[in-house]
Amino acid sequence: MHVVTGGAGFIGSNILWGLEQRETERQDSDRHDRARLVVCDRLGDGEKWRNIAKRELHDIVDPATLLTFLDDHGSNVDAIIHMGAISATTETDVDLIVEANFRLSRDLWLWCTHHQVPFIYASSAATYGDGEAGFDDADDIESLARLRPLNAYGWSKQLFDRWVVRSIARGDARPPHWAGLKFFNVYGPNEGHKGRMASVVSQIQPLAATGEPCRLFKSHHPGYADGGQLRDFVWVDDCVAQVLWLLDHPDVNGIFNCGSGKARSFADLAKAVYAAAGREPLIEFVPTPEDIRDKYQYFTEARMDRLRAAGYGGNATSLEDGVRDYVTGYLATDDPYR
Repeated sequence: MHVVTGGAGFIGSNILWGLEQRETERQDSDRHDRARLVVCDRLGDGEKWRNIAKRELHDIVDPATLLTFLDDHGSNVDAIIHMGAISATTETDVDLIVEANFRLSRDLWLWCTHHQVPFIYASSAATYGDGEAGFDDADDIESLARLRPLNAYGWSKQLFDRWVVRSIARGDARPPHWAGLKFFNVYGPNEGHKGRMASVVSQIQPLAATGEPCRLFKSHHPGYADGGQLRDFVWVDDCVAQVLWLLDHPDVNGIFNCGSGKARSFADLAKAVYAAAGREPLIEFVPTPEDIRDKYQYFTEARMDRLRAAGYGGNATSLEDGVRDYVTGYLATDDPYR
């Protein structure tokens, strides 16, 4: 049994898809003997349920009852993949963020330690802050302590990363296999429920489809042109591949970046969306909102050296290929859900 917290969310639901695909492709896997999938999430009254509507699920568990569920089914849990979090960088209730992003992560780590269950969790590139300290995913105490997140979400992720490495350094008991993933700017299907926090690809696509102009932020930094702000945009399938590889390699433990390894501009992204829609790019530039201007990142790029040194050989999907797959295979169809 694989338990995926945040399993109805964007990355979590894609991981469920990946787990199901993997079992389907295994020649010796009988349909009735596939790994059972459990989602831990809140579905609310919106369309989030559609993200998991095509999956074969064993159960759907409310986060408030997760630990009780795990205690009742402990001997059947093969791994916990913890993607659940308050991920909105605009959330202002820091007590709520700490409870959801730090304490639950810590409780799941301790449960996995006690029951000797593998634990893979979502950290974030937001832990790097403005990038002044670089984007090297060194997971020693000193390196993590140098990072300065720009918002409470990023800080809560760093808080847990630092708790984990201190625990490891002390020689405390730990899960038999563990990994944290610092996700960069992920895009792909099943993010419609995220609203303004959805990827720029999904926000531009409806405009590109009708030949309307999209709007990107002007640059307020002398070193970057308008639309020239750089991000490590990563196709969600590449993230899923990394998670599945880690599940298959219990000897690889640590905190790793999850990105493409190559920074691209927002202008490049917009052009890729218009190209996928068969349109000439139309881009207008608007001032970056003042409430985020001072904390705005102009450059992110994942260093992928450590994971590759550990043996991961997956190739990163190019921005153009990933955007084309997303637009033509999902956003431009009648059924955009995976």
